[in-house]
Amino acid sequence: MPTTHRSAQLLLAAARHGLIEAAGLDRPVERYATAHLAALRAAAAVLATRAQPDDRRGRPTSAWVLLAEIAPELAEWAAFFSAGAAKRAAAEAGLIRVVSTRDADDLLRDVQAFLAVVADRLGLDHQPLLLPSGAPDRQDLSGYDRVRSPDDPERSCYEAALRPARTG
Repeated sequence: MPTTHRSAQLLLAAARHGLIEAAGLDRPVERYATAHLAALRAAAAVLATRAQPDDRRGRPTSAWVLLAEIAPELAEWAAFFSAGAAKRAAAEAGLIRVVSTRDADDLLRDVQAFLAVVADRLGLDHQPLLLPSGAPDRQDLSGYDRVRSPDDPERSCYEAALRPARTG
């Protein structure tokens, strides 16, 4: 398997892990920022497979700008996440009023859809995550089991479903 393909697999796995982590956070600003970073990792997976070395000199370019250039079919997603970058930065800075619970929950669903699109574009298997709705409790993540991917025994990913909560 080529190095870039392995990199893409690892980046997409990190994006899935980040989305799971985001779903388990109580505070909407943390949930939003972590979900947005998961989307950025998924974009990086595409860039790892399609980007070519460039001799451009000058200012650094946003991953979202590069994604739109390298994968035009993902330009709308790139514009969407680029528009949310300032909100993510504000959330990371602790400005709690910039993100509502609904903003965070909507972004979780949007990132999940983006991960599915990226996995499809890269020809990688993808299982949708069943994310808890509303402001989840950290314990909701206990239902995610580590499983081995059939095509890469060293890589771990997370099961797509939550186990029923244990009582008593």
